[in-house]
Amino acid sequence: MAKMWAGRFQKETDTLVNDFNSSIMFDCRLYREDIQGSMAHAIMLAKQGIISDEDRENIIRGLQSILRDFDEGRIELSPEKYEDIHMAVEQLLTERIGDAGKRLHTARSRNDQVAVDMRLYVRSEITEICLLTLQFMHTLTRKAKENIHTVMPGYTHLQRAQPITFAHHLMAYTHMLERDLHRLASCRRLMNECPLGSGALAGTTYPIDREETADALGFDFPMANSLDGVSDRDYCIELCSDLSILMMHLSRLSEEVVAWCSWEFKFVELDDAYSTGSSIMPQKKNPDVCELIRGKTGRVYGSLITLLTLMKGLPLAYNKDMQEDKIAVFDAIDTAKMCLRVFTPMFDTMTVLPENMKRAAYRGFINATDCADYLTKKGVPFRDAYKATGTLVARCIELDTTLDALPIEEYKVVSEKFEEDIYQAIDLMACVAERRSHGGPAPEIVSHEIEEMEKMIIEVRAALEQNMQEGTDEA
Repeated sequence: MAKMWAGRFQKETDTLVNDFNSSIMFDCRLYREDIQGSMAHAIMLAKQGIISDEDRENIIRGLQSILRDFDEGRIELSPEKYEDIHMAVEQLLTERIGDAGKRLHTARSRNDQVAVDMRLYVRSEITEICLLTLQFMHTLTRKAKENIHTVMPGYTHLQRAQPITFAHHLMAYTHMLERDLHRLASCRRLMNECPLGSGALAGTTYPIDREETADALGFDFPMANSLDGVSDRDYCIELCSDLSILMMHLSRLSEEVVAWCSWEFKFVELDDAYSTGSSIMPQKKNPDVCELIRGKTGRVYGSLITLLTLMKGLPLAYNKDMQEDKIAVFDAIDTAKMCLRVFTPMFDTMTVLPENMKRAAYRGFINATDCADYLTKKGVPFRDAYKATGTLVARCIELDTTLDALPIEEYKVVSEKFEEDIYQAIDLMACVAERRSHGGPAPEIVSHEIEEMEKMIIEVRAALEQNMQEGTDEA
């Protein structure tokens, strides 16, 4: 089949170059967005008198039939026949409706065509990723609500540090994910400009209405500079950056679950449906989901580095290098969505083992700070109280006991300020309950935190679902 640029060239493209040049096998997923953009373009052309109403009707009818065939899997794509999804749609349209199909490309280029397709696609995918993130956040908050009174050690340097609750620990991750939502929303807002009408790089001499197509496709406004319109991929880089941070958060939590599942911790147990075994060790129950999420995080990082490297040396405007943006973006999106989809039910079905957490909390002197605070509240300077408590910890290690079990006589050797009420002050649940400062682990504080997070999840989910519905209506 003759190439769309036939006329200037006297020789056929080498077969190897043809395969090397083709992007149809990965940009085929943009068929819906390409057809959506083409419909808006055709309607605008007719309104501006650039094509006839009859051509517009034939083009819309033909594009709708192509969309149906794509949706139902009746179209086969190959590099031998089509170079990219844009040429595929145009060739299919021309085959079905004749010359009217050839008029669709009036006043546009593949450069602004692919730019608008990618923006439509990324915008839609951001919404879906946000919904999946909210679903995971809902699972975390529900687990937190079930474990408001589940005491566990809080760690620094992976050493037992101070008593917290499992709810408090999980809610830390919901706030990380909340920031991820804000980042993704910012990316969506910044990218919601329409490049269609930028042409190859310098706009067009036709009297097009860019505001019309921008509004029809749900963009806030047309991009202000045609060079920028066809060459900007900031939003792809920003998306991969946002997804890298999101994946980093999932990876950190995965690392914790891997540790919690081990016999050394045994704080949780994964459901059999989300674990795997060993081919040689029958006792094994491996947290492969979490380990794969850790590994796939590097894959998303790779997409970010690919795009940054791809764009760093490109002069304006469009360069063929930019064809490679799609593989990186698609893989980052697919990977993040896959991880969220499997992590959510894995976490939902996970069994928490509160007694094991409590036993761990009673070892490691994680109430030592509270012991020092006890003396400080009785007028002892904190540094002196710190030293006195350190002495008590050393004595406990010598006697192989804990602060809770150390006789009051041992306390009084260190300071006469100690009374029997020290045992109440260093009780683990009391230590947690007293930490009522904003953001602390006290059950009443965490309960309020969960309530606020639940409200946010409901509100944001409703707004996103409305956006999705409006997008469907526009399409």
